Amino acid sequence: MPTFEINGRSYAVDEDGFLDDPQIWNNDVAKDFAATEGVAELTEDHWKVINYIRNYYLQFGIAPMIRKLCKETGFKLNEIYGLFPSGPAKGACKLAGLPKPTGCV
Repeated sequence: MPTFEINGRSYAVDEDGFLDDPQIWNNDVAKDFAATEGVAELTEDHWKVINYIRNYYLQFGIAPMIRKLCKETGFKLNEIYGLFPSGPAKGACKLAGLPKPTGCV
């Protein structure tokens, strides 16, 4: 199984670099993974998206559809791409500790 190592910590990840065990996620994990997605610093706006996606996943077992994410967070799609250059599915979900989404996010 592949691992991602940073700052003296090691994480088991899948072949796409997503956290293998979403249960070990915490804010430090998000900060560690941020650099892999081109995010230098996590701002309040980043956390708003990350926490929404994470809470939705914990409640429903899947990542939210992009339309719902935009509506509930108040961000337009282009703003989400500004926060997460690799997009909501790859970037935001990875930082939220979710498995790689199989559908639209």
